[in-house]
Amino acid sequence: MTELLFRSDTYQREAVSRVTGHTAEGGVLCEGSLFYPTGGGQPGDSGTLSWDGGGQTLPIATAVKVRDTGEIALVPGEPGRLPPVGTEVTQTLDWDRRHRHMRVHTALHLLSVVIPLPVTGGAISAEKGRLDFDMPEMTQDRDALQELLTDLVDRDLLVTEDWITETDLERQPELVKTMSVAPPRGAGAVRLIRIGEGDEQVDLQPCGGTHVARTGEIGALRLGKFEKKGRQNRRVYLHLDD
Repeated sequence: MTELLFRSDTYQREAVSRVTGHTAEGGVLCEGSLFYPTGGGQPGDSGTLSWDGGGQTLPIATAVKVRDTGEIALVPGEPGRLPPVGTEVTQTLDWDRRHRHMRVHTALHLLSVVIPLPVTGGAISAEKGRLDFDMPEMTQDRDALQELLTDLVDRDLLVTEDWITETDLERQPELVKTMSVAPPRGAGAVRLIRIGEGDEQVDLQPCGGTHVARTGEIGALRLGKFEKKGRQNRRVYLHLDD
């Protein structure tokens, strides 16, 4: 399995690793991946690979999970020479894009706090995100929701990770907010993202994505459209304002 460098330090922007193989589709496999792979509604990271003292570079458009192996493939953004197996490469993130994904992802967790309904889907981009809720009738007050979201950001709550066994998670199904995406299982433990601590805790739910360290880092945000998606679902958009 690929070492998940993006999980060890979400703020790490550059890392040295070694190429272990190539996929049939032209992806690059490394011992560790600084690039988050597409999953959970969050896009894969982009950036560059460089080797030979920086003399060779390869743009990376995204990263994806390799089915059944636990490896992460770095997908080139254009055709080019791949670093040979065994080569030491430097992975460099498009940090601005990754950081915006982190801000949006944490903001969507806050959205699930102020709209405490089951989540049926979601998506993240560098400018906005959205959650789909099991909300047959539109009963939410937009201005009140905006005020609650702004308050949670302004409180600059600590965002941390914790782990729970799969058995304990089964005993606490209320932790799982998403109806459409089940937490990853099979490793014996599931990662939780906690927002706030002690009496200030506002959220705790399974999540494998990248997040900011404190809610204040999200910055200015605003609610966007509320769309009806079928008989039971409402889609709520959230935008970064800077």
